Parts: sequence; C-alpha cells; structure tokens
Amino acid sequence: MKDTITIGNRQFLLKGHTYIMGILNVTPDSFSDGGRYDSLDRALKHCEEMLRMGADIIDIGGESSRPNHVKISVNEEIDRVMPALQAIKREFDVPLSLDTCKSAVAAEGIKAGADMINDIWGLKYDDDMARVIAATGVACCLMHNRATADYTDYMADMRADLKESLGIAARAGIDKDKIVLDPGIGFGKTQIDNIVALKRMDELFELDCPLLLGVSRKSVIGAVLGDNVDDREAATVALTAYAASKGIQFVRVHNVGDNVKAAKMIRAVTEERL
Repeated sequence: MKDTITIGNRQFLLKGHTYIMGILNVTPDSFSDGGRYDSLDRALKHCEEMLRMGADIIDIGGESSRPNHVKISVNEEIDRVMPALQAIKREFDVPLSLDTCKSAVAAEGIKAGADMINDIWGLKYDDDMARVIAATGVACCLMHNRATADYTDYMADMRADLKESLGIAARAGIDKDKIVLDPGIGFGKTQIDNIVALKRMDELFELDCPLLLGVSRKSVIGAVLGDNVDDREAATVALTAYAASKGIQFVRVHNVGDNVKAAKMIRAVTEERL
C-alpha cells in the first residue's frame, strides 16, 4: 500500500490518519434519514454543516440500500443525485463520493464532478462499472457483499470475495492505488458476522488497500443495545474510535462532529502526538 491515496484534488495520508466521510442521502426512504435531505436547499445546508464539523469527504446516495428497500430506475437515481452533486461541486471544495452500483449513474455522476464511486457490490452488480471507473480514473470504494450469509470460513471467504473484486478491477485497468475496501457491515451477514467483521476488520489490510468502515446507526448497534435508530449515535462514535485504534483510514458516518473528535483523539493517543 502506498502512503497516500488521491481522491479528487486531495491527497489523503494513509498512515496515522482516520478521515471522516459524511453521508448525504438524497433519498425518501433511507433507514436513518430518509426524506430529510431530498430537497436541494436542505442537501446543501447539510453538506455545509458537515464540512463545518470537519468532514473530509461527502458521500452522496440516491437509492436506499436498507433491507427491503424499493429499487429505482437508473433515470430516477440520476434525477435524485445530480442536482445535489452539481450544486455541491459548484459551492464547495471537497472530494465527492457517489454511492451507486449502477454504471450509468456512475458515468453521469463522474461527468458532473464525482471524484469517487462507492459500490456496495464491489463491481459485481453491473458488468460495466469497472470499465467506467477505469476509463475515468476516479477513485473507488469496493464493498464486500453477498446475496446470502452463507460462509464456510467467514473471514477467509470475505477476503476471497474482496480479492475477486480486486481481480475485476485489475482486469478493467483500475489503478490499485485508487481503491479503498469496505468490509460491508450489514450486507450479506448475520449480526454475529457483523460483530466478527468489526473485531477483525484490520485483517483486511493484507489485501494491501486502505479500508473504510461504514457502521453508522446500523442494525448491528441495535442488536447489541436494543436502541432504536435515533439512539445509536454514542455507539457509532465508539465504533469510530475503535476503527481509528485499528488504523482504519476512512469512516463513513451520518453525524460528523463527534466522530471527527473521536477519531482525532484516538489517533493522538495512538500516535503519541498533539
């Protein structure tokens, strides 16, 4: 793994840093904040707030990936994300990630200024996705996912699945130095699988890529604490601190401020610095 990864016009240092990716869902039905930011004005205000609180990347999503979500067409997804993506690119100087597994949405988003594609299927949903990413040279986050939680040797199988994604990327010509991997908490896993993935996520460093953790407000927190989705912030911050202690480079969250502080404090202690 190199010492840096370039996303948009920013170089991110991969040693001794944990960066915060702020979630901007322009959806009516996301599990946590569906409908809250699906107008352009509210989306821009929320983006501005996340940047003020210290977000390093903004991740825009137009289709919910919660369990039993309603699938939408390519055109509807493009119509949802494009106004916010274009406006944020105009108004703010921040790397933009586009959360989609559809190559046509990715292509339009990249034309509008997306600096990274965040694919929850790790290039395995749409055969053209790897080609689009390779042709444009943007960064990508490849997440582990399965249709069913059927494993023989869980962590070994996860690594093998992610190696398949890396193989697809390599054959398409995607530069490995532009790839981030995500263990995919909540996707194709039981709740015990999710806990094991959290505990052992640093084992994925053997794949020689930076890692991103996305566990903000997810059901695994509710399974442990019995909380509803609005009462999962403290646990999310705790997991951000845990990820930082493990050396995870990126954490994707809804509520930016406290997670920025947690990552910064843990890194200060880990690296013995002020």
